[in-house]
Amino acid sequence: MSDAISYEVPWARTHRFDPPSVFDSLRAERPLARMVYPDGHEGWIVTSHELVRKVLGDPRFSHSTEIGHFPVTHQGQLVPTHPSIPGMFIHMDPPEHTRYRSLLTGEFTVRRANLLKPRVEEVAAEQVAVMRESGAPVDLVTGFARPLVLRVLAELVGLPYGERDRYEHAPTLLHDPDADPAEVAAAYGAASALFVEVIEAKRKDPGDDLISRLLADGQLSTEELCNIVLLLLFAGFETTESALSVGVFALLHHEDQLAALRADPSKLDAAVEELLRYLTVNQYHTYRTALEDIPLHGEVVRKGDSVTVSLPAANRDPARFGCPGTLDIDRDTAGHVAFGFGIHQCLGQNLARVELRAGLAALMREFPGLRLAVASDEVPLRLKGSVFAVNRLPVSW
Repeated sequence: MSDAISYEVPWARTHRFDPPSVFDSLRAERPLARMVYPDGHEGWIVTSHELVRKVLGDPRFSHSTEIGHFPVTHQGQLVPTHPSIPGMFIHMDPPEHTRYRSLLTGEFTVRRANLLKPRVEEVAAEQVAVMRESGAPVDLVTGFARPLVLRVLAELVGLPYGERDRYEHAPTLLHDPDADPAEVAAAYGAASALFVEVIEAKRKDPGDDLISRLLADGQLSTEELCNIVLLLLFAGFETTESALSVGVFALLHHEDQLAALRADPSKLDAAVEELLRYLTVNQYHTYRTALEDIPLHGEVVRKGDSVTVSLPAANRDPARFGCPGTLDIDRDTAGHVAFGFGIHQCLGQNLARVELRAGLAALMREFPGLRLAVASDEVPLRLKGSVFAVNRLPVSW
């Protein structure tokens, strides 16, 4: 058996768009490899497309905090096994996971996302107008991607966009590996306090939003509903914002692909899927715990073993995608795992796709001369963290 690698090895990107090169050697030589976690226990890392889907689709691998344990927090502190947090269904197994998720599925279907499309396009147009009024150069993150995604999410969920200063920074801090834990806790507490206020207000005066509909359903406590709102914010805000911002950066960097998309806007849907695959902004901390001894790729994953799967590595697997390190908007991207796989795959992926399409379409239509306002290597990136992102993306037109 090969020596175990350290948990710290695979996470820090060294190039603006590519995952760490260690994934290529792991995938080729040992797609199921031993890995030592920060608390000293030895588990596994999976890097091939086939094995990633196999692990994520196998109910014998748990995502419950009551069974496994977080390998490490984003601030480097170890977290012990702990009881499930009411409403935080992302870290639950069926039937608890099923109960919570089924309450939300109808809000995020393809049909529901398409019904929201006109409003998303309207918000995108409004943010384009804000960019024009500000004048070039503009930071595309704060001037376009962030307000587009947060406005849409806030309206859908029922959060006051005008009070976003009480909650919009919490996801960024949570995903930042260098954030001060006390600052993260304070931001989390401030967001939670606001959400409880909103929930209680909507009990008395409901609106056309997710919180009001879940309250009318009557199956959730205030604590459960508050945590579901937190989960939707943490899982759906910065990830989509980053996918849009980094996606624009990737197109501006790959001028041939941008030119091909401009020449044939009907390729937009395919371009969005290829950007999702190529970038895979959800870049780590996807892990499971074996519920029993499980034979896998010639090894036996023992009951209780931690198994980390790399979504970026799976999406760059040459056995599934030809020339995977090349951005190619004409490729077949079917089966990519940018949104995960199995019962825990991203609940909001249909809405995210609508937002990405609307955002890219508005920018290409309204700014035919869109270009970077700084050199490509001067764009500040967040290379290490649970979400791959650009900190700023200065653009002109």
